Amino acid sequence: MARTRTSIIGLDGNQIVRYGAGHGYLNDLYHFLLTRRWGTLLAMLFCAYLTTNVLFAALYLLGGDCIENARAGSFTDAFFFSVQTMGTIGYGVMAPETPAANTLVVVESIVGLTLTALATGLVFAKFSRSRARVAFSRNLVIGPMNGVPTLMIRLGNERGNQIVDARMNVAMGFKEVTSEGSTFYRTVDLALGRDHALSLSRSWTIQHTIDAASPLRGVTPARWKELEIEISVLVVGVDDVTMQPVHASHLYVEAQWGARHADVLSETDDGNLVLDLRRFHDTEPTAPTADFPYP
Repeated sequence: MARTRTSIIGLDGNQIVRYGAGHGYLNDLYHFLLTRRWGTLLAMLFCAYLTTNVLFAALYLLGGDCIENARAGSFTDAFFFSVQTMGTIGYGVMAPETPAANTLVVVESIVGLTLTALATGLVFAKFSRSRARVAFSRNLVIGPMNGVPTLMIRLGNERGNQIVDARMNVAMGFKEVTSEGSTFYRTVDLALGRDHALSLSRSWTIQHTIDAASPLRGVTPARWKELEIEISVLVVGVDDVTMQPVHASHLYVEAQWGARHADVLSETDDGNLVLDLRRFHDTEPTAPTADFPYP
């Protein structure tokens, strides 16, 4: 059996290459096209349109002098006649004049309608998709909070709307060597101080307390690297404008120890709140404590 190679995008944006998946892009062409970037999708539709017209132009030429008012053997005239036929433009200058040409016009009309319907559906489906624009802090920080070591992640809504009933889930993946000596990658959920927000409008800090029940209890920076710890974050909610479910995810492979996120909220003299998003990714060092000796 031939080995099939496919690629997917991981939470951190890197490609994960898979072998032996058993199917390629053509088996799920709709999903493949829908997940392309706008520029790539439009370029593919443009190429498909030109390629189809080139093929039909070649078929018209094979039929001999079958297009009225077209120059004999002219690929250019055959191509533009194909474009006019597929687009149902009908200028009236060139027209089919043989049964074979009329048959080709019928076939091309059906193909053109089908391609137009598929392209319209793809563009509409892609345009109508609701996506969350959630910003995750550049650094995952671990520092004391009320004297207790705490893992903290800041996230915010980049749009001016709200994500209603936002749910946050955080999982930790790490390498484990079993008693049989084999390597196993385990994933466990991290308990959060609050795992949902009634409305996510601007900024929110996810917190996981590293207590006796935490899987991170006793983990040091060196141990973090040894276990190859990865922290996955998933946010799911409802866009209050489109009322469609939206989600966003991020992956952290490193942590900044002995730090906290800089304050982005402040109060003016007249009592108004100021949100300074320029400091969204900024961190500040924390003082070491007996339970958390990392500066």
